[in-house]
This record gives sequence, C-alpha cells and structure tokens, in this order.
Amino acid sequence: MKRDPSHSATRSLTDELAELRGLDLTALKQRWRVLYRTEAPVRIGHALLLQAVAYRLQERVLGGLKPSTRRLLERTAEDNVDRRPPTEAPAIKVTPGSVLIREWHGVSHRVTVLGDGVLLRGARYRSLSEVARKITGTRWSGPRFFGLRAPTKRSEHGTH
Repeated sequence: MKRDPSHSATRSLTDELAELRGLDLTALKQRWRVLYRTEAPVRIGHALLLQAVAYRLQERVLGGLKPSTRRLLERTAEDNVDRRPPTEAPAIKVTPGSVLIREWHGVSHRVTVLGDGVLLRGARYRSLSEVARKITGTRWSGPRFFGLRAPTKRSEHGTH
C-alpha cells in the first residue's frame, strides 16, 4: 500500500499508461499475463483489458486498496453470492376456471380463463392481450395488465 510515490515513478507510470493505448489485444493479453500471473479471460474485450492492465500498473506504483477495504469487499461478495434477485419475477400460471379481476378507470372487469381463451362479459377472446386491448383501447401485454407478470421499468410509473 504505497501512498507517496516518487516523481520519477509517477512519470514512468504516465509513460507506461500512454503506451497501453497503442497496444493490440494480443499485446494487452501478454501484459495481463505478466501483471496478473495468469491468462486473461478468453472473452475479455479490448477496453476492459486495457482498464485492468492500467489499474494493475497504477496499483503497483500508487498502492492498492487498504487491507480493511479489501476485507470489507470480500465479506460483502461472500454475503451476496446467493442473494442475487431474479431479473424478472416468474409469471403466475393460471388454470382454466380462474377468474381475474382488474379495475380500470373505476370499472371492475372480471375475466374467466378458459382452456382455449378467456371470457369477458359473455364474449370469448383468444388472449388476455386481446381483452386488455378491448378494455383500454390500446395495446397492452395481457398478462401484465392483469398482474400476472411484473411491470416493465418503463410502465412502473403508469406510462404504458
């Protein structure tokens, strides 16, 4: 953990960092092998590889993270390994005979799920999306309209 590098060390680092920009992917992967003492990830892109090599060069001259910060990051990573939230909540499955109720502009709409479609006020429709369009006058995802799927980020604020 160096914190007071000499002027010549920082000048040399500046030159080394400037040289990195001119290196191709193969040369950057060679620098990675030297600095990290392992092979670079197979699918790493040029930009990320450049940043990782530059970081390691700076770390050697200027010092890395304090041990306490490193321990905190390691504990946090360990604690969160199994706590990743799903990207989207799974869709709720409905079976024939299920009744879905949705209020729209003060009117309650009851839809009965059939084996081959849905029933709204005695009329059969092929899908919930068709019913949602009938109710709202605009295109909607039927499962989202009836709350069977999580809303998209765009529609969480009522803009759909």
